[in-house]
Amino acid sequence: MWWLLHCILGFIRLYLDGVKVLLYQLFNRSFTLPDLPKQNGKVAIVTGGARGIGYEISRHLVSLDMHVVIAGNDEQKGLATVKKIQEELNQGKVEFMYLDLASLTSVRQFVQRYKAKGLPLHILVNNAGVMLVPERRTEDGFELHFGLNYLGHFLLTVLLLDVLKKSGKPGKFSRIIIMSSASHYGGRLTLDDLQGRMCYSAHGAYAQSKLALLLFSYHLQNQLWVGGDPVTVNAVDPGMVDTALYDNLSSLAKLAKKPFAKLLFRTPAEGASTAIYSAAASELEGIGGLYLYNGRKTESSALSYDERLQSKMWKESCALVGLQQN
Repeated sequence: MWWLLHCILGFIRLYLDGVKVLLYQLFNRSFTLPDLPKQNGKVAIVTGGARGIGYEISRHLVSLDMHVVIAGNDEQKGLATVKKIQEELNQGKVEFMYLDLASLTSVRQFVQRYKAKGLPLHILVNNAGVMLVPERRTEDGFELHFGLNYLGHFLLTVLLLDVLKKSGKPGKFSRIIIMSSASHYGGRLTLDDLQGRMCYSAHGAYAQSKLALLLFSYHLQNQLWVGGDPVTVNAVDPGMVDTALYDNLSSLAKLAKKPFAKLLFRTPAEGASTAIYSAAASELEGIGGLYLYNGRKTESSALSYDERLQSKMWKESCALVGLQQN
């Protein structure tokens, strides 16, 4: 009975959040990117950068004369995307590197290969994710939404922090952009059941992963401020965007979505605009700890600002991926 109630409440919270976003998008125009300065060979990593929002982010950063590393788990698609961007643009540089965020071993191997290149790292866009997938586990035994959306990005970011810190400097901070979602408002986080073993809900698991990313974003920024490090962390909500993320909707939900997608949903390019802005806008230089939606600073959920929960989640995450706590 408890499992059924948990699933129903998770479903209701997620779809209510979705309705609120769609109503906002119906009556408000999508954020239009201002002219952004050329980035003069800065280096960026974009996870999930071969399709959807990630592709639009990668393509735009290359157009700003960045060296973009597309990190993803589909080599064929990644290489095809690199070729497509190269053929379209005559500036910047783009390459593909294999990364499976559902594997902690793959994350560590990616970081080792990246560091072996000797490249700096000025921009890290944690974009990749899955949504509403049936209950599955990563190779490390974590629930898939938690393991891929959150824990893989947690480990990736922490392992790349030294490069980000070395690459940043006063007046030219390195930037970390973390893709969250309005679904976090309905997210609940139970530290003794982060894997949803007691009762699994795909809706609840997705919302939890997006809340966890926000807790991580705020806690990491506080640590960087205390250390005086030239790195900022901002979280971005892309809105409801018509991408393959919605392939796992129920048949009824897909049927309901189809006639309204073009009217109410953002395009991938529109969904990418705030992340691109976060990565390159001069007015955000040295500014971190924000939650940005439609190009503006927005308040995230009260729970996401809970510093005790942020700290507990950080310690638990370090333990889960085998990192020494600090």
